[in-house]
Amino acid sequence: MSNILHRRITAPIAIFAIAGLAIAGCSGTGNEAAEGPGDFGTADGVVTVYGTIADTEAELLEQSWADWETENDIDIQYESSKEFEAQIGVRAQGGDAPDLAIFPQPGLMGDLADRGYIQPAPEGVAANVSEGWSDDWAGYATVNDTLYGAPLMASVKGFIWYSPKTFAENGWEVPTTWDELMTLSQTIADSGTKPWCAGFGSDAATGWPGTDWVEDLVLRQAGTEVYDKWVTNEIPFTDPAIKSAFDSVGSILLNPDYVNAGIGDVQSINSTPFGADVAQAVVDGTCPMTHQASFYDGFLTDAGGKVAEDGDVWAFITPAEEAGASAVTGGGEIVAAFSNDEDTIKVQEYLSSGDWANSRVKLGGVISANKGLDPANASSAILSQAITILQDENTTFRFDASDLMPGAVGSGTFWTGMVDWINGASTDDVLASIEAGWPSE
Repeated sequence: MSNILHRRITAPIAIFAIAGLAIAGCSGTGNEAAEGPGDFGTADGVVTVYGTIADTEAELLEQSWADWETENDIDIQYESSKEFEAQIGVRAQGGDAPDLAIFPQPGLMGDLADRGYIQPAPEGVAANVSEGWSDDWAGYATVNDTLYGAPLMASVKGFIWYSPKTFAENGWEVPTTWDELMTLSQTIADSGTKPWCAGFGSDAATGWPGTDWVEDLVLRQAGTEVYDKWVTNEIPFTDPAIKSAFDSVGSILLNPDYVNAGIGDVQSINSTPFGADVAQAVVDGTCPMTHQASFYDGFLTDAGGKVAEDGDVWAFITPAEEAGASAVTGGGEIVAAFSNDEDTIKVQEYLSSGDWANSRVKLGGVISANKGLDPANASSAILSQAITILQDENTTFRFDASDLMPGAVGSGTFWTGMVDWINGASTDDVLASIEAGWPSE
């Protein structure tokens, strides 16, 4: 599974309120390099890296650069922390920042850059970003028209996982529009089976799978302009366009005839862990459909399912109002530097390259949006498809909205609001409570 999963499970609310930032430079491509405010650090053959990536993923991360370390005589020392969002600001203020940090929230990186803690991207990184990343992705590493970092890994959200065999046996066809998806849902319900299952449970981060649902519908129904203004609160949660997205999600998740297949009733969504429990229901056939990101491939495999077009489980992207629409949401990380010595710059350049992307993706479980990545290196067919989606020049990509919003909202009132909503609170009350979390300027 991807690093964005770790961020969702462990993220506390960051100590910095990132209101107003909302990635101030998202509108620019930021491909220009810039000189840093001074030399920070001395090349000593050691580069420290700090991030949220933990456990097996951390081992694979270190394996991905092991050969490069040997070839370049640089020791990359990686440190993982479940308190990254809170501690990175403390360490920066206290003069104990790492050489490089892997930010799962572009907003937090932008806040630290705006405060002068992060070095502008060196020339080699800027060149790699220009060559290997789309303007959308470059924008997430850009603040006030200055590029500060480079994307690392990625995930595609909005996949709907289903059983090809079950669909074929019942004559159900993969929908190409939202209306067709709703028609399919009713057809399945009429057959005596609840069509959907979902789990919002994620310990302190319970509720985040619901935010992914809403983000998908805002982008697909209201478009990129509304989505971008929503992220910066130019359009508030109480706006009709956002309420419409909630209503669309509610037509599935709040419908007792549609959920929670193989698990329980509507309110069971909050108490059901998003991972293994839902994956098992999909694999054993009691749940016809569930909505989750590309990393869910790993959970389904762990549940004993073969993820393939002719396997036990496959997926299609949540359809938009019109067939063929190419907008997707997703997540990822940004690598930025607190020092600019020669060794740090070399490591930062490597991590922004297609060479590193191919090295890591070959090890399995993750993807990248780097244009230099060969989709054939992905560890599964669905991950290969996700890479192709990200690399398609016709794809409009938007970063997970809650990761771009201030922490008080994105990992605060938005998450808790989704829980309240599933528990029966009215949409209007939920939207007002989420909006109330937006920090005042």
